[in-house]
Amino acid sequence: MNDNTIESLQEALKYSPDNHHLRLLLADNLLLLNRLEEAETQYSNIIESTNADKAKIGLAKVFYKKGSFSACNVILEEVIDNGTNDKEIFALYAKGLLKENSISKAIDIYKKALDIDPNYFDEELDNHLRQRGDIEDLEIDEEVDDRFLQKPNIDFSDVGGMDTVKKEIELKIIKPLLHPELYKAYGKKIGGGILLYGPPGCGKTFIAKATAGQVNAKFINVSLNDILDMWIGNSEKNLHDVFQLARDNTPCVLFIDEIDALGASRSDMKQSSSRHLINQFLQELDGIDSINEGVLIIGATNTPWNLDPAFRRPGRFDRIVFVPPPDVITRESILRLKLNSKPTGTIDLQSIAKKAEKYSGADIDAIIDIAIEQKLESSFSDGIPKPIETKDLLQALKKHKPSTQEWFSTAKNFAMFANDSGLYDDILNYLKIKK
Repeated sequence: MNDNTIESLQEALKYSPDNHHLRLLLADNLLLLNRLEEAETQYSNIIESTNADKAKIGLAKVFYKKGSFSACNVILEEVIDNGTNDKEIFALYAKGLLKENSISKAIDIYKKALDIDPNYFDEELDNHLRQRGDIEDLEIDEEVDDRFLQKPNIDFSDVGGMDTVKKEIELKIIKPLLHPELYKAYGKKIGGGILLYGPPGCGKTFIAKATAGQVNAKFINVSLNDILDMWIGNSEKNLHDVFQLARDNTPCVLFIDEIDALGASRSDMKQSSSRHLINQFLQELDGIDSINEGVLIIGATNTPWNLDPAFRRPGRFDRIVFVPPPDVITRESILRLKLNSKPTGTIDLQSIAKKAEKYSGADIDAIIDIAIEQKLESSFSDGIPKPIETKDLLQALKKHKPSTQEWFSTAKNFAMFANDSGLYDDILNYLKIKK
């Protein structure tokens, strides 16, 4: 399959735009070539006209490749409810559930694939969902294993926008792995850290996972709740174990979420146990007792101004990168995804996306919910679902302000009055405020 075939199919569709079999063939081939946005458009076009399961399955595969696992799962659940005996559909649904850490449900769905074909085998599902009793008689906790050590199947091509973020990560993390001999010649270690900051819900976890996929590395995702323990000394041990897991699986991207809670200023800590945990974290970052060669550390925080300054010293999180709310193209894509399975009329997605500046993904969910509630109220009289129109979403936008406003209000103060080193210049640039 090549671009010439795609062009031939597109040319044929010009003369037969209602030929859904031809459009499905085009969509399937675009998917094979990883031209995901174009494939999504073609599949969506078919679904709007025919609601065909084949197009739904194709669209689910597109969303899975893009890392939109919730959307993938919603579509596949509908297809399965309609009745299917295709083991591959059950397997893909199980993988989507696995990505969302719905372990028990993923096991149930994978079992259904095996009921259809007892000889069916999927390496990824087997590795994550079957218990192993042959490794020193230890029983692996499936959910912990899945959460802490993953092999992402997404990379930067799956990340819309975020060009500045990707460039910073490329310079700090990707280039050293691709050119280790140059770094070693200058005595530079391969590893180190980047700190991502910005409003909640703007894709920090997704870009971290895509980084691991970009360099074909393993991915570990932990947050404060995974580390803290009620017993003295156990939190430090948990933290060390996570770093050691990364060292044992290099190259590895270690993503630490909520790092502001873990790395708050030591001067603000009233309990000595909290100070011990921060000191342990700094030791792990420095690789005092172990070598961090090949361990690529990405931290995420909503409040970088609360971090202990020691975290930003050279060799630790010495690059701090702003992750803004989704841009207009990404917002339009989110709207299209969220509205796909709902009754809609003709909607000007581009116009709504432009008006939804500073809205996060969660905010877009909220405005759609408001629009649905309005439509439900008007549908109660005759029981007929009323389609969502452009005006409904525009009214919802007026009722729900972006949740990022509060964050930007606080961030603006730090950017303007506590920014001697230029650390938060990106916030001023985003808000179009002159320094």
